[in-house]
Amino acid sequence: MDSLITAAARALAAGDALGALNRVALRDDAPALALRGIAMAQLGDLARAKALLRGAARAFGAREAVARARCVVAEAEIALAARDLNWPAGALAAARRTLEAHHDRLNAEHARLLEIRRLLLIGRLDEAERLLAGADPAPLPPPLRAAHALIVAGIAMRRVRTRAAREALAVAARAAQRAAIPALSAEVASAAQWLAAPAARRIARGRQTPLRLDEVEALLASPALVVDACRYVVRAGPDAISLARRPVLFVLARTLAEAWPGDVPRDALIERAFRIRRADQTDQTDQTQHARLRVEIGRLRAMLEPLARIDATKSGFAITPAEAREAVVLARPVEEKHAAVLAFLADGESWSSSALAIALGASQRTVQRALDALAAAGKAQSYGHGRARRWTTPPMPGFATTLLLPAPLPGD
Repeated sequence: MDSLITAAARALAAGDALGALNRVALRDDAPALALRGIAMAQLGDLARAKALLRGAARAFGAREAVARARCVVAEAEIALAARDLNWPAGALAAARRTLEAHHDRLNAEHARLLEIRRLLLIGRLDEAERLLAGADPAPLPPPLRAAHALIVAGIAMRRVRTRAAREALAVAARAAQRAAIPALSAEVASAAQWLAAPAARRIARGRQTPLRLDEVEALLASPALVVDACRYVVRAGPDAISLARRPVLFVLARTLAEAWPGDVPRDALIERAFRIRRADQTDQTDQTQHARLRVEIGRLRAMLEPLARIDATKSGFAITPAEAREAVVLARPVEEKHAAVLAFLADGESWSSSALAIALGASQRTVQRALDALAAAGKAQSYGHGRARRWTTPPMPGFATTLLLPAPLPGD
């Protein structure tokens, strides 16, 4: 490797993209194309960076497997930064195996961390943890050690383990400081702000209280009966019953918990769970809906029997925790029709509708309708056209992050 390539590579490692370009901007050989691509990515021109890296991979040829694999890893990092979740994840895994086979440990670990970051972004926490178990941060240089610690913190926050998250963020901050890369330090600082921002609301006895992530953890560890409207689970201490696949039952459970220790009239339960207004009901539909309510309450009573009792009252129904002292609802900081889409857009990155569909586990058409509605309300904006169209929104004060969004269900 000639001296200009070596100097450019060192400049990139230090985060000096312009210094790297000054050395290789006029060269079109494969190593220079690869370094130019990485430099353009650091400068934010992701489309040009992707084209340069693909050109470099072609120029290296089939015999230079390690160099081609490194280009794939760099392109995967660009795809992740651009929230291009349709980029073939299998290509990154194949590149990592190639690098491992040729004993290029650092780039193989970089590839592994990128795989984990993608899994974390789309909520595949179990898969992310399994892949992370094979990563050893000790021999990594400071930038990769900071990236590893950020992943550990991200998983811990989504698992609502605030102590582990703080410890990992402290490691990330020290590593970022040693790396002396401003963008990396800014990423660590941004992640640390999540711990201080409202992550949920506590609703009990008609009062709403914003909660930080550590306060959410304390609530979930308490003996209270918690109807978790972030992940559609009813909890009491270590016991949890998922109602993610039973939306009507979850609405009933939440409505009853919000009214605890009082009861909820039958008509109010019908309106909220079945979305039928009292004024729209005839005598016949009224009888039908009351019969349906009795059936759904019976199903809810059977599912929650280990944790709570649901009793009929003169006017409606009431929930009584089995052993807990109180019943509370844990809800997102902001609840509106397209709150989950806004939670992803609020990270400050630009998203395509297809990437949002993958992250949310929804159809692209459903996501597109949500984006159109948000744009009409002035809460989201787009740029570009066709497949290059991207959506973004400025971070909303006090808005929910993706920390407590439900993860995809098993089998999804």
